[in-house]
Amino acid sequence: MAKRRDYYRDPNAPRANSLVPGGSALVTDNRGAILMQRRSDSGNWSFPGGVMDIGETLEQCVIRETKEETGLDIEITGLLGIYTDPEHIIEYADGEIRQQFNITFYGRVCGGRIEVSSESTEVRFIQPAELEELPVHDTVRLRLSHHAEARAQPYLG
Repeated sequence: MAKRRDYYRDPNAPRANSLVPGGSALVTDNRGAILMQRRSDSGNWSFPGGVMDIGETLEQCVIRETKEETGLDIEITGLLGIYTDPEHIIEYADGEIRQQFNITFYGRVCGGRIEVSSESTEVRFIQPAELEELPVHDTVRLRLSHHAEARAQPYLG
């Protein structure tokens, strides 16, 4: 089994046994390409992000995780949406089965340089059309579609 398996609207998904607040960053460059990392635990392309540490805000968490996972410094510029669908279950090899709890922020690069971390096998800016052909989980595709819609209000769901 991979270190992580995502289930989405799958009646055979295991029952969640944890809920952990986390966040991610949707960062674009001046050409509209999106900062993505290929996760070493699942092989899927995803936004940088992770779970909160005690003593930090969720925005600080997303800034820290983006730096750790991509080498880039960002600032938060907005909110794409709140993603807490109980039908998105993440099963980890250690037995944790987590219900998704992710708030996705918009961010802008303000320093650093792209580097691969232990959590990724590749990090780069990718044009949205190219992402259609790459392995991306359905829940990340949902966020990408919300971004493409240029919503006036954040997604709540």
